[in-house]
Amino acid sequence: MAVASKKTQCFKCNKEKITYSCEGCSKRFCFMDLAEHKQILNDELNHIINDYDEFKQTINERKKNPQNHSLIKQINQWETISIEIIQQKAQECRKIVINSLQTFMDDIEMKFTDLSEQVKQIHKENEFNEIDLNCLSNQLRKIREELNDPTNISIKQSSQLFINEISIISSRKPKFNKWKQNGITVAGGNEKGQKLNQFNEPAGIFIDKNKNIFIADSFNDRIVEWKHNAKQGQIIAGGNGEGNRMNQLNYPTDVIVDQKNHSIVIADRGNRRVIQWLNQNQQIIIPNIDCSRLAMDKYGFLYVSDCKKNEVRRWKMGEYKNEGIIVAGGNGKGNRLNQLNHPTFIFVDKDQSVYVSDRYNDRVMKWRKDAKQGTVVAGGNGQGRNLNQLSYLQGVIVDHWGQIYVADYGNHRVMRWCEGKEEGEIVVGGNGHGNQSNQLNGPSGLSFDDEGNFYIVNYSNHRIAKFEIIL
Repeated sequence: MAVASKKTQCFKCNKEKITYSCEGCSKRFCFMDLAEHKQILNDELNHIINDYDEFKQTINERKKNPQNHSLIKQINQWETISIEIIQQKAQECRKIVINSLQTFMDDIEMKFTDLSEQVKQIHKENEFNEIDLNCLSNQLRKIREELNDPTNISIKQSSQLFINEISIISSRKPKFNKWKQNGITVAGGNEKGQKLNQFNEPAGIFIDKNKNIFIADSFNDRIVEWKHNAKQGQIIAGGNGEGNRMNQLNYPTDVIVDQKNHSIVIADRGNRRVIQWLNQNQQIIIPNIDCSRLAMDKYGFLYVSDCKKNEVRRWKMGEYKNEGIIVAGGNGKGNRLNQLNHPTFIFVDKDQSVYVSDRYNDRVMKWRKDAKQGTVVAGGNGQGRNLNQLSYLQGVIVDHWGQIYVADYGNHRVMRWCEGKEEGEIVVGGNGHGNQSNQLNGPSGLSFDDEGNFYIVNYSNHRIAKFEIIL
């Protein structure tokens, strides 16, 4: 709440007094009415806390009594009618449903715990406004809606001579998208150079909701933004030669856009720092780190891969004075499941699982939240060009179905892997290295737009190619 420099009209009492502005509602109050306004906010916060407590009780009750679920009751009824001949089948189906419900409730509980921590922190710091309260209420509402429509599974019955056999089916079936194999150059592609329509070995990429493309133009020591359908880009960070001044960059390798505060975060690898640019003001947020790539999850946590320490660390946005938390690797260089060897690109899913391009191990590792070791979800069969192998992999992203896409840099192709499968499939490229529209030459960063079109950084072709989705 900021003090006004002169007397203005109080929103509550309508009198001319020294007033104070509320950042949440942007209204001005005199001292007495400001205290009342603050009390109202406190009452609303307490109401939200009560809602959280009630919701926690609901979660505990449903976790404690999964046998009361309607699907289980259907299975029991089917078992009674079909008697002994189908008892074994019923037991198998119960196990599937209970495991599914348990996984779902664990997911709900994790989300709720994260929100509860936010509420406790706000209550402890006593710094909040209407915007914060609305955000908390909306998040709780979304989780409650998800709980009321939980599992997306149902019972499938098939008629037979004497009994109806049942099995458990899920409506969440993966969709295997396909893309046109001839890409369209949407940025660069005018040979190597430093003009505004050129790149010099671009690396990381970020695409916002308006399809504007942000590129880490590594050897030009700059971050370039290409507006949708533009013929050239514009420099939004760096571009003042290689150096370590605040207006300079040195071999930036990745960029992400924090669309909440309209800032950009840059892996300034040559300067061993992560830097934030906000309204042309620059600040080093993480110093002395061999930052390779960046990621941000939906909760606002920043993730940084360190290619020298062979680890990935996480920071809460705005809290960079600590050393962060190791979320992958951190056990020295190696190929064990708790180790990494030169991690580069990273991706974080909705569950805060971290996917890491473990480059010199030629594999993608998945580290679930708070896990002590990862699992191999792509590659891991030595360097090569077979469908179960990768070579100097780079970019990695995961779609809504949990399908993993990998920039197979050394094989000039992009692979799709489904977790648990022994090999992947080629979705783009794989036609040798070159600059034709159906070829890649050292694919690096990967991204999708909201329509599902695939954007691939061609590191050695100095261009960004868009591969349109086939509907």
